[in-house]
Amino acid sequence: MSSKSPYYITTAIAYVNGAPHLGHAYEVILTDVMARFRRLDGHQVFFLTGTDEHGEKVATTAERNNMAPRDFCDKIAAQFVEMDEILNISHDDFIRTTQPRHYAASQAIWNELTKRGDIYLGKYEGWYSVRDEAYFGEDELNTDENGKKVAPSGAEVTWKEEPSYFFRLSAYTEKLLAYYEQHPEFIEPDTRRNEIVSFVRQEGGLKDLSVSRTSFDWGVPVPNDDRHVMYVWLDALTNYITGVGYPDTNSDTFKTFWPADVHVIGKDIIRFHAIYWPAFLMAANLPLPKKIFAHGFINVEGQKMSKSLGNVLSPHDLVNAYGVDQTRYFLMREVPHGQDGNFSHEQAILRLNSDLANSLGNLAQRTLSMIAKNCGEVVPQPDGFTEDDKALLDLAHIRMLPLVRHEYDRFMIHRAIEEIMRVSYEANSYIDRQAPWGLKKTDPQRMNTVLYVLAEVVRCLALIMQPLTPASAARMLEQLAVAENERSFEFISSGHSLKPGVKLPAPQGVFPRMGDAQNQKAAG
Repeated sequence: MSSKSPYYITTAIAYVNGAPHLGHAYEVILTDVMARFRRLDGHQVFFLTGTDEHGEKVATTAERNNMAPRDFCDKIAAQFVEMDEILNISHDDFIRTTQPRHYAASQAIWNELTKRGDIYLGKYEGWYSVRDEAYFGEDELNTDENGKKVAPSGAEVTWKEEPSYFFRLSAYTEKLLAYYEQHPEFIEPDTRRNEIVSFVRQEGGLKDLSVSRTSFDWGVPVPNDDRHVMYVWLDALTNYITGVGYPDTNSDTFKTFWPADVHVIGKDIIRFHAIYWPAFLMAANLPLPKKIFAHGFINVEGQKMSKSLGNVLSPHDLVNAYGVDQTRYFLMREVPHGQDGNFSHEQAILRLNSDLANSLGNLAQRTLSMIAKNCGEVVPQPDGFTEDDKALLDLAHIRMLPLVRHEYDRFMIHRAIEEIMRVSYEANSYIDRQAPWGLKKTDPQRMNTVLYVLAEVVRCLALIMQPLTPASAARMLEQLAVAENERSFEFISSGHSLKPGVKLPAPQGVFPRMGDAQNQKAAG
């Protein structure tokens, strides 16, 4: 059993009113990369993702498609399951909010909030957006070009009046502000934290939150009052504890993994996760998650994805054009911490060729091909290391993992990749300086040492690339005859170096060079 703390990470559950798009792919890849890194670094990990399937928007979309809500949800949820499979996502559980276990958890937390006096019956009047599944105050609305009131998102709003149960969110204004002050790491990045603190501090504080609906019935029934269904966000947010066994708070899974280490979400739903969710948990006397990380959006060729612009990219588009690992790598490399990113086909070709094909892939291919040709297809026997050899080995064995781990801990995956690529660049510089192809005749033993150093550095690079490019890294490790039980990060050290004399399989290229054909295929 590892001495490292368990690690629980989640995506936001995807709303099933449409097929998966590039934004969904980015979020689940980001979360998967973090989960894989923690597993390889010795943590017991639980990674939850899934689909959010209730609410008026889903019911309306299903009706528009001449389908029952359940059948519509089944269809769209299957597309998200397929996306995860295509992207090689390693989740431990895929939750659907239409599952019986989630109904039980949602009703249990409702009963807990009611028992503590934080839910009461009243009447709601206000401007409601079906698209956002939210009410908005008059001061939050904008006016479109036709003079109609719209939500901050641009969605149409209508005036609604209906009986509703309310959650006493107003009672948590000061409690939340105190928590943000005491736990500045709770919301990242800082821009999102400042946004939330400003909203909660607004004049008059938080208003009580409507948490039930009577105008439709596609949702979790309110306990003891089946005229109401739960507000979709109370239902949806509860998935994070459903996934680890709530309401059984004494279960091994719940005790091991709750509170969650991080909820990975889009910046557009930060208010629900950083205000409503912690307030619900406080009211239910449950520990709060340790971090809410809000990532940005991904634009395509500098523009926001839009059906009207015809620039919406699906995960299938990218995988068909570039490959699974290449898609994973590019999205992690190009989107900075918590900021908006941009997908450009031209930049994808440049980046994938520069980093994967020309640097890491070329390094591995040159090294393994020379070993196959000049060393009898076995790991060569080194004969004493020069200062140049030692410097490169120390970079791979000692310095690389702590630097990369530091960046992963801060969700700076793009910077972690920079640290990894720095080692690859150094190794390519080393091979050019040492010129092992010329040493075969002049100093074959030195050639063996140089090729051993290079193979060992490739081994370490393949190990640390596993979270980003799991299938490709596995192929590199197979070509070095590294056993599957020797691929965790504890093996990134001199004590687990390659053993001379081990037979190696025939080398094969792992990262092909991308060309105009891929660009055209993706663009089409």
